[in-house]
Amino acid sequence: MTTLKAQLQEDLTAAIRDRDELRSSTIRLTLSAVTSEEVAGKTKRELSDDEVLKVLAREAKKRREAAEAFDTAGRTEQAARERAEGELLAGYLPKQLSDEELAAIVAAAVAESGATGPQGMGAVMKLVKPKVDGLAEGGRVAAAVKAALAG
Repeated sequence: MTTLKAQLQEDLTAAIRDRDELRSSTIRLTLSAVTSEEVAGKTKRELSDDEVLKVLAREAKKRREAAEAFDTAGRTEQAARERAEGELLAGYLPKQLSDEELAAIVAAAVAESGATGPQGMGAVMKLVKPKVDGLAEGGRVAAAVKAALAG
């Protein structure tokens, strides 16, 4: 089985061969971020697939935030490109949990922890985080936990 980084490198080669500028530039920037993460710290190391997924998720989040900023500034062409890059990166990420699936996990964690108000958010988050890591964005998880504890 190939690693995620090797898959990215193969896809970059294919994108360059196909002269797909959007795919090649997006994957090239992502591989650059992966390499930066590998050389960060005192010693160079090889990232695991989970760590590469975290870099990919971070890059996809950057694209979403940039698209929102470009929309606010009225720069629709740049916003559309950022969205296209984000969608391309999302193809490498695991499928995100639906709102119903996330709500069910949060409800089970609230019941397990016995939390009854906003002060119990930390205990619930501690139970939910390992279950949804990489499958739901942190902001969505926090909002779901707040909603469950509020109502």
